[in-house]
Amino acid sequence: MAHRWGMVVDLDRCTGCEACVAACHAENNIATVGADQAARGRTMHWIHVERYWEGEFPNIRARFQPVLCQQCDAAPCEPVCPTYASYHNSEGLNAQVYNRCIGTRYCANACPYTVRYFNWFNPAWDKPLQLQLNPDVSVREVGVMEKCTFCNQRILAGEIKAKAANRELQDGEVKPACVQSCPPTAMVFGDLNDPNSQVSRMSRSVRATTLLAEVGTLPKVTYLERESSHGDE
Repeated sequence: MAHRWGMVVDLDRCTGCEACVAACHAENNIATVGADQAARGRTMHWIHVERYWEGEFPNIRARFQPVLCQQCDAAPCEPVCPTYASYHNSEGLNAQVYNRCIGTRYCANACPYTVRYFNWFNPAWDKPLQLQLNPDVSVREVGVMEKCTFCNQRILAGEIKAKAANRELQDGEVKPACVQSCPPTAMVFGDLNDPNSQVSRMSRSVRATTLLAEVGTLPKVTYLERESSHGDE
């Protein structure tokens, strides 16, 4: 394959500001569900920031971990889909074909990361908020599963631009919305097939770890643990 897209999240930099969550909503036409639906477990965040506490009172510190689709190379969500709506594309992404999805939720049950969400309703935006919708991304209807795809529309746009200029994509030229919006630059995106790319170099850090590695899903999102635990890179 030409590219193998991956991400690195430096947990030593993440401040839990959730700018990535807001940017993901804006980029991918994700509706807000409100407090009532959230209380029913019907949240619709393609990326969420987990919060953990360390220490004993009063010396307690909050730690944060952004969790999104891990784009697994051995994704358990793919073989269980009866309509092949969830599949592995040629660049290593766990893609989702929304007009194939019939909402069985088998994929969500198989996913160990809880990063797939069922669309319980047809989203609506009060005027003039509908003008904010991204024309490069579909507005999903009720009854389908939704998830992160590393802002595939941005990847395709970058590849088309590079092909038109008869050149290769440059490292850092394509950034998903979450990466672009991260104030402390805790998130890095790039081509894992390029050994010199920033994401490849960071994924080889002594602090590098993957989420639920023991499950064997081979995720392409790498987390860098805090330096106080593992020393310098």
